[in-house]
Formats: sequence, C-alpha cells, structure tokens
Amino acid sequence: MTPPEFELQEKYRNQAQMLANKVRKRFKHLRKRYAGQNIEVFRLYDWDIPEIRAAVDWYAGYLVIAEYTRKQTTPEWLPMMGAAVAEALNVPLEKVHLKERFLGGREGIRYERLDYTDQRIVVSERDLFFYVNLCDYVDTGLFSDHRNTRQLVREMADGRDFLNLYCYTGSFSCYAAKGSARRTISVDRSETAIRWARENMNLNGICEEGNSLVQADTFDFLKKAKRENQTFDLAVVDPPSFSTSGEKTHDFDILEDHPMLLAAVVSLMKAGATIFFSTNHQNFMPHLDELEIADAKEITSITIPEDYASKKKTIHRCWQITV
Repeated sequence: MTPPEFELQEKYRNQAQMLANKVRKRFKHLRKRYAGQNIEVFRLYDWDIPEIRAAVDWYAGYLVIAEYTRKQTTPEWLPMMGAAVAEALNVPLEKVHLKERFLGGREGIRYERLDYTDQRIVVSERDLFFYVNLCDYVDTGLFSDHRNTRQLVREMADGRDFLNLYCYTGSFSCYAAKGSARRTISVDRSETAIRWARENMNLNGICEEGNSLVQADTFDFLKKAKRENQTFDLAVVDPPSFSTSGEKTHDFDILEDHPMLLAAVVSLMKAGATIFFSTNHQNFMPHLDELEIADAKEITSITIPEDYASKKKTIHRCWQITV
C-alpha cells in the first residue's frame, strides 16, 4: 500500500469511528423515547459531520446506510461506514443495507429497482403497521420524516372525504382511515405503489369499501374527478420534485408547476377544506398567492420529527392550506 493509499484508509477509519460514536449516542437517546410510542423506524444520522456524507436509518433491528454520492466517492468508503455502525449497535452485517443517493439530479424515480429480492419486513408506527422493503429500492416504502404530518391528518380525518395524491404506499391513507375518514381515495401512477398501499391497508385491517386505490397520473385523475363533480374536504399533496406525467404536454417540475397542480386540487375541495402540501426540494420557493384559498401557512417546524431536525438541511417543507 502506497503512502497516499495508507493515509486515505486511515482517514476512512477515523471517519468510521466518528460516525459509530455519533450513531451509538443518538441511538441510546432515541430508542427509549420512541419505544414508548411504538415507533420502530427513525433516523440516527444525516450528514451531521461535513466530511461524513451519509444517512443512517433504524428499521426495527435493521440498518439502512446511504451515502450522498459525489465524484470523489471511492467504493470502499460506504462498506467501512456500514461495518462500523453495525458493530456499534450490535447489528449483524446481514441486517445492514448499503445504498447510494445522488444529489442534484432529477427526482421522482421512486420505484426504480436496485434488486429483486422482494424481501419485506413489517414495522410499527404508533398503532399502525407498514411493510418496508430495505433491499430492492432506494426508498423503502415509508417516509418516516412525515410521521408527524400523518398524525395531523389522522386528527383531522373524522367524517371527512380524504384525497391522497402521489400516495406512494398509502401511509397517509392508512392514518386517515384509522382516523375515521368517511372515505379515502389514494392516487399514484405506479402499479407497484398501489399494490403496496392495498397490502398496507390489509395489514391494518382497513376494508376496501370506502378506501379506493387508483392507479393513474395525478393530472389525469384531477381532470376526471372534476368532470365527475367529486369533492373532498381533506387532502395530502406530496409530489416528487420532478417527474414525467402521463398525458401532460411537459414533464412535471415542482418549481414551475406547483401552482397549476394546487389550483386543480383546490377546485375539488369544499369550502373550509384543508390541504397539506409538502415537498423535499431543497431550493423550493412557494407561489401560492394566486390560489383561490382562504389561507396558507407554513407548518414545517411542527411536521419534522426530532430525529430529522438538522441544522444542515430541512428534510421537507410543508404548508397547511385552507380553502
């Protein structure tokens, strides 16, 4: 091993030890706190140390460790971080899943496969349960940074008609149904997501009657719902930052297209209805002034859980819109 290679390996070993120490301390603090709430999925680390570009998530005894990849990345770095964190938390290596996240690219490819294991585990979040797949996709099936937002939806759902756009695996809809929503409609263009959402509903004893799952492009659905005079009084709109969108004449870009999207949603909402609108775009600037609404307030601070609070970046932003 040449001197530069030795120095690089020594640098990585030091970083691995720093990460392990940080995660061990964080885990001790969070596990006890969340055990009392029956929350089995939470974040332990998110690029808190500038030179350690990683996120570490706990999934009921499993670890998902993702590197925020850049050109300088070397293949041995992530396995070294994973091994150190696993040892610190006494997690066997077969329960450690390593992934790469690419910054600065176009988002929205939630369902691109990394593998075909089809292995899933069940995790709890309060009194609900969800299937997650830690192997086959970059995203696992549950965005735990929105667990507070899901609880807000549940508290407001009683007797309401709930619309969940870009529903992914249906976690918001499960919360709304458990909150006694009169009906839920969940929309996603992915067949995988819709099937997964139904399995999550079945897992939580939520019946199919009154809880519809629609595989469709969001804009196509909104047009159809408008023609059919469908109305709602509670909605969640959590689109990707960028995606191609069915019959639309151009790709969806949240920076440019969110006013058009939200206007279409508002047109389906009853007077006094509530829309929760969220994005994880790091440079998002809202343009809500032209919407025909009564009020819009940013509620990001109350929707981000303790484990996702970071001085470096905000995992998502969220607005509560009153029609």
